[in-house]
Amino acid sequence: MAGRIATSFVGSAARRWDKPGDAGPVTEADLAVNAYLETVLRSARPDYGWLSEETEDSSDRLSRDTVFIIDPIDGTRSFVEGSRTWAHSVAVAHKGQVTAGAIYLPLRGMLYAAARGQGATLNGAPLTVSRKEDLTGSDVLAAKPMLSAQHWPLGLPDFNRAHRPSLAYRLGLVGEGRFDAMLTFRATWEWDVAAGSLIVEEAQGICTDRTGAQLLFNNATPQLNGMIAAGRNVHSDLMVALGHSLPPSA
Repeated sequence: MAGRIATSFVGSAARRWDKPGDAGPVTEADLAVNAYLETVLRSARPDYGWLSEETEDSSDRLSRDTVFIIDPIDGTRSFVEGSRTWAHSVAVAHKGQVTAGAIYLPLRGMLYAAARGQGATLNGAPLTVSRKEDLTGSDVLAAKPMLSAQHWPLGLPDFNRAHRPSLAYRLGLVGEGRFDAMLTFRATWEWDVAAGSLIVEEAQGICTDRTGAQLLFNNATPQLNGMIAAGRNVHSDLMVALGHSLPPSA
């Protein structure tokens, strides 16, 4: 239903405005999907907290063991441009750990899903991350600023950069094994990556922040210190290339 609501708006014709503080665009479609999801999900689980990009945040969620973490439309600019590369991202986190997540791209007919300890799927088919042995020659999803020399103390590694506008979709693509890694060094909103992080992990990959630290969700300020997602070997190589000599724990 969320997909039907979003696609009932014509991207470029949907009313749009910019959020305060240069926080990016929002459209009437974002708000309509958010309203639907909040009504349905909170009615089903009234004891859960709520964290969504399009709902004013409340400290109430910090007192809840379990929270929904939602991005009604991840890739709003893509939606406005009429591209197909935008997604709904829905996750549940319990005591800081994501336990269930789904990413749906309605115009591509793609539904990624995962539950903790039960694996990850795309349209029902099991997913496994890439088995690439090392970073050299890997296909990595990253925005161009991530290639800046300031991030790479040992020099920029020899990998192939690609880009997709939705962080959620990027994580799905890593979980699917179509790309070997995804990285972002900017402060990263939890709602952009909560569902995708679990999909990568349940596809036997590794997801950490930019330093290799374990991810923790439902923070007072709902941001992470960047994100790196990849198969085990490529993730380890990225850690070394970024100046972190020890690979993350399994």
